[in-house]
Amino acid sequence: MTDAQETAADTSLRTTGGAPPDDVAPAPIPLLEPREGIPPVVASDDALARVISAFAAGSGPVAVDAERASGYRYGQRAYLVQLRRDGAGSALIDPVGCPDLSGLGSALSGSEWILHAATQDLPCLREIGMTPTGLFDTELAGRLAGFPRVGLGAMVENVLGYSLEKGHSAVDWSTRPLPDPWLRYAALDVELLIDLRNALEEELGRQGKLEWAREEFDAIASAPPAPPRKDPWRRTSGMHKVRRRRQMAVVRELWTTRDQVARRRDISPGKVLSDAAIVEAALALPPNTQALTALPGFGHRMGRRQLEQWQAAVDRAKALPDSELPQPGQALAGPPPPRAWADKDPAAAARLSAARAAVSELATRLNMPQENLITPDTVRRICWEPPKHPTPDTVETALAAYGARHWQIEQVAPLLVRALAATA
Repeated sequence: MTDAQETAADTSLRTTGGAPPDDVAPAPIPLLEPREGIPPVVASDDALARVISAFAAGSGPVAVDAERASGYRYGQRAYLVQLRRDGAGSALIDPVGCPDLSGLGSALSGSEWILHAATQDLPCLREIGMTPTGLFDTELAGRLAGFPRVGLGAMVENVLGYSLEKGHSAVDWSTRPLPDPWLRYAALDVELLIDLRNALEEELGRQGKLEWAREEFDAIASAPPAPPRKDPWRRTSGMHKVRRRRQMAVVRELWTTRDQVARRRDISPGKVLSDAAIVEAALALPPNTQALTALPGFGHRMGRRQLEQWQAAVDRAKALPDSELPQPGQALAGPPPPRAWADKDPAAAARLSAARAAVSELATRLNMPQENLITPDTVRRICWEPPKHPTPDTVETALAAYGARHWQIEQVAPLLVRALAATA
């Protein structure tokens, strides 16, 4: 074991807790309280200007969080933004009252932003003008450090010894006014993020993984926004039951109609019509609204106008010429599913088996999830189409082309060279 690996193993023992001796009762974990109380919600230009001034004058990194109304509203917009910085305290900003936070984003440019699970919040922050130039992701740091549970509550408890309130993460944050218990919960989400960041930086340094983490953080901060999904209707839950192209056309028409209604009403698509109902209609191909009403998800609670709207979508799909029906599946952008490799290319299947075993063993030694060591998709791609001559240089070049970071290439390239060479 290297020093980093020994430290990682030691950290794994410490961070999983372990049972106390039988004669020692575990100490109660104190419930975290806001140090300055619940800050007022900022919902006007004047109040926002004061926050921008205070945070621009603050020092050190900035803790940032955002609350969305997933499952209630259409899209993933932010309905509350929470910040904390030394010298500025905490702030709660209402993006409904202050929809343009680009001035705040500019004031914080050049500062390190601390987020927990950054990739979840960055899209909705970008929409309101906030994009970090550098960040520290406490969830990802926890994964790299080998913590078994990396939710914010678990991390604050395991690392800092405080208990966060639970129960408001899945509420409708578009509610106005926001209840005080919700605001208290939101303020606490950034209360100790700076302390957590500092403790994790120290832990990563002890494990020899700090530079690895910095590479990961830089990759997140510099990543462009994800492109729109192609044919998002294909992700309808239960789609695997839909086999015929005409039925697929019904799914597409119902999904598109539902999306238009949900966007217009600013409501979650699942509250307009469930995925299960869409699939049921596609399988049944109902001839009229009476038959549609008999299907699960289209019951007596649905009004006549709604039923006619869904039946019209079904009828449009049924009337399409064959040439306009969707194809059975999207063209694969990469290798086929691994379960098919043994039949399609036994040598590739052997390469994948050897590579997976080597990566799994190294991830265990480094005390981190395999997917953080190297993405499974990258391993599949390089095993399906390996370099003609699998040397360290060619494998490293291939890994870089697939987006692997320098530290990942350094760790896994030797393993993959051996796995590819052994099964050549």
